[in-house]
Amino acid sequence: MSVEARLWERLRGVEDPEIPVSVVGMGLIVSLAYVVDERAVDLELTFTAMGCPAMDFIQDDIRDALLEDPDVDEVRIEIVWDPVWTKDRIRSEARHRMRELGIAV
Repeated sequence: MSVEARLWERLRGVEDPEIPVSVVGMGLIVSLAYVVDERAVDLELTFTAMGCPAMDFIQDDIRDALLEDPDVDEVRIEIVWDPVWTKDRIRSEARHRMRELGIAV
């Protein structure tokens, strides 16, 4: 399995602290790149709203999860607002889970 594939797998385990759905499923990860010679991850992250109270928690959880990979020494997270997050970014498995929880999507 490639480093990037492992990193995406790790991100699938990071849940939004307000809704038990992964940040990948919610469509919060805009992009991820592994920089081999720096052993670093460059990640673009968006949120459902600018005032999201969980922003710091989510970033900390993402950083912790990615730093568990033996090939990663640094995680650089950039918050982006373009593209704007919409419900269209929610993946089908996350929609299903949210419906199970009684959350309309």
